[in-house]
Amino acid sequence: MAKFLSELTGAQRDFIARQKVFFVASAPRAGRVNLSPKGMETLRILSPRCVAYLDATGSGNETAAHLAENGRMTVMFCAFEGAPLILRLYGRGRAVRPRDGDWTSVRPLFGPLLPGERQLIVAEIESVQTSCGFAVPFFDYRGERGQLIEWAEKKGPDGVAAYWADKNTQSIDGLPTGLLAP
Repeated sequence: MAKFLSELTGAQRDFIARQKVFFVASAPRAGRVNLSPKGMETLRILSPRCVAYLDATGSGNETAAHLAENGRMTVMFCAFEGAPLILRLYGRGRAVRPRDGDWTSVRPLFGPLLPGERQLIVAEIESVQTSCGFAVPFFDYRGERGQLIEWAEKKGPDGVAAYWADKNTQSIDGLPTGLLAP
């Protein structure tokens, strides 16, 4: 049975810290729903009611476009080992970029520069939902993929900026993402 809370508990924060993958969902008022897997240990819990993740360059920039339009997002974690659990964070998000004032206070929480990093996504939690996860299969974690970092390093800052200009300034539905070249 699903259970709702207004903020993360200590046990839920511990669960999140152990996860190697999480999923982010967002949608425009009209258009495609986006659901993206994330990894690389890029998520941080800022408070019991706020999480953020360091967003690396990708083939699109849907989440930023959707958040600029309506702010709605869901972050989901599910247990692939141990006790079954699905944990969803429903809330309002925003993209934070190096040109934004709070970049300098939040970005240091994510450690060294990640090649190709383009923004932080900060989510203010409105509700936390847990559900059973009984149907989620077991999977073994074997490690992170290195291709994204290698791709960004090979492109270099100018190549990544050119990629952003070509692929990351509009969503697939034509919404602006707010991303500018660095």
